Amino acid sequence: MIMLTRSPGDLQVDLVPEIERLKREMNAIILAHYYQIDEIQDVADFIGDSLDLSRKAADNDADIIVFCGVHFMAETAKVLSPHKTVLLPDLAAGCSLAESAPPGEFKAFIDAHPDHLVVNYVNTSAAVKALTDYCVTSSNAVHVINSLPKDRKIIFGPDKYLGDWVRRETGRDLLLWEGSCEVHEIFSEQAIAEMKQEWPGAKVLVHPECPRAVRDLGDVIGSTKRLLEAVANGPPHATYIVVTEPGIIHKMREAAPHATFLMAPANAVGGKEGSCTSCNTCPHMKRNTLEKLYLCMKNRSPEIQLPDDIIQKAKIPIERMIAIG
Repeated sequence: MIMLTRSPGDLQVDLVPEIERLKREMNAIILAHYYQIDEIQDVADFIGDSLDLSRKAADNDADIIVFCGVHFMAETAKVLSPHKTVLLPDLAAGCSLAESAPPGEFKAFIDAHPDHLVVNYVNTSAAVKALTDYCVTSSNAVHVINSLPKDRKIIFGPDKYLGDWVRRETGRDLLLWEGSCEVHEIFSEQAIAEMKQEWPGAKVLVHPECPRAVRDLGDVIGSTKRLLEAVANGPPHATYIVVTEPGIIHKMREAAPHATFLMAPANAVGGKEGSCTSCNTCPHMKRNTLEKLYLCMKNRSPEIQLPDDIIQKAKIPIERMIAIG
């Protein structure tokens, strides 16, 4: 039982039943990204990556979408469900990767290369999606790039490491925007190499937002969904070194309860090699708590609002990606 007490004189609120009650009363759907805290994942209707969750919300008859993730994810849900109310438990839950591509600066970059198609990772603001020809996810980026005409020049943003991986997988000469995820770019190559020596049978699961030197240590490189599939389809007593945000381990344990999961450490702040076990946790994802989820639903705020023209323009690259398959 998880209780909330607002002040010494207030009655206690049992959060989980209250969230379930509000969900029924509001005709709401709760979405949680894989990197959310365990308690939020446990009350969510759907758990997944950002685009998959937004598509589930669009296909659902709920009136209200409560998106437990970060700001750009809730924006994407609003783009795909413009007539629904979209709530985000903490409006300050941002994303270092999305914020590494400010719309004004990114537009100037595009304008300087007018002969390029613009392909952006879905981890971008709605305003940047509105400047984009095609969106991609880490699951389908290689497929989408391979589907584009071979003679077309391509800008790929905002993640330079994902872009480098896609470039190597496809052989395409991509012009990369210099953005990155503050969590994935600081995993310690040295520490992971040492863990491989200590656990010689372990499989290393790496997200492609990591730098190449870290990716080169991986046995499986792919999206959160791909990494989960590797665990679900692997030997039941396997050992895994996980090189992505640790929130994913909650679902991995459900998929393989007898497996062993070792969280790869990150470099300490300042770029020094070390074993910083807190640095690999996304501080933005962890801003959402069960209490904030409850209050968000109770107050029906904060709500995501987007201008109609941004919604219309941002939807085009997402629909193009979906049409490719």
